Amino acid sequence: MRVGSFVLAAQFPGQGQGEALHRAVRSAEVAEEAGLDSVWLGEHHFVPYGTCPSAVTLAALLLGRTRRIRVGTAVSVLPTVHPVALGEQAALLHITSGGRFSLGVGRGGPWVDLEVFGAGLEAYEKGFPDSLDLLLRWLSEPRVESAGERFNFREVAVVPRPQEALCGPREALAGRGDSGPEVVLACTSPSSVRLAAHRGLPMLLGMHVGDDEKAEMVALWDRHARAAGHTPEEIATASHVSAGVVQIADRRAEAAETLQKAMPGWLRQGLEAHVTVDGRSRAMRDPVAYTELLCGLHPVGTPQVCADRLAATSERTGITRFALLVEGSGDLAATEENVRRLGAEVLPQLR
Repeated sequence: MRVGSFVLAAQFPGQGQGEALHRAVRSAEVAEEAGLDSVWLGEHHFVPYGTCPSAVTLAALLLGRTRRIRVGTAVSVLPTVHPVALGEQAALLHITSGGRFSLGVGRGGPWVDLEVFGAGLEAYEKGFPDSLDLLLRWLSEPRVESAGERFNFREVAVVPRPQEALCGPREALAGRGDSGPEVVLACTSPSSVRLAAHRGLPMLLGMHVGDDEKAEMVALWDRHARAAGHTPEEIATASHVSAGVVQIADRRAEAAETLQKAMPGWLRQGLEAHVTVDGRSRAMRDPVAYTELLCGLHPVGTPQVCADRLAATSERTGITRFALLVEGSGDLAATEENVRRLGAEVLPQLR
């Protein structure tokens, strides 16, 4: 079982943006010290829900500051960027980090981001599969061209090629290079599960989803992957990621209280700031009820409760990788302690 942290650089009420980003960086550094497997970085634009507008940029910083831990994006929002530009960045981080970078991508939402970056609503509603396929081609082929409606360009060389990351050019020519950076797809619907399965990509499943629904999505992924011709070995080794929340205390009530005091204000402030690109109405979760839901679904409580919760989720879903939000208290010192306790008191029970 591999347990990592999920970092949003959340700006809680009364905090500055620099404070939120400092807490995000420190929590990642402490995650490596504490023995966690990975750090997953969220990406948002124009809202205090998350103050990191470029997960791949923050990943570059953290890869430079760490030596062992894997760093991934959760996620880079593909409709707002050019797939080739993102592919070049991913290849560069994969090579220079010694293969420690994972590229998580997602469709995002119908937000004003699409207007600001010039992508348009169609890039969100219809263009995501084509963008994903262009990205995957860039990460796997030596030369790429595109004749699509949105991306139309002559054949160009892929430089740097991620397959040469962990070896020299002779080994790469002999077919002994690695396969490039891992790509993970955020899945929130049957259509996105099917998209991931057809392309053989592991899924990142959201923190609002319980074990039963995650198990159903994994089973659906398996069925679609078989139908797409993926081998039983490929299906069996797919390493999906479950997002969640973790808060550790000496008593379960204390851990839940920490989140229930801090998270609703952040959620209300952050989610209300989202603006749709076309003025469509949207329903926002009740922040208090949502916090209570998260406390019930995820490892919130004593170290023993947290270990048991993670083990139960893994057993029910078959998922062995976790990205756990560690900053739910909104406080730097409390976040660092939370990460350290996760490493020192929970992980040993899972190994």
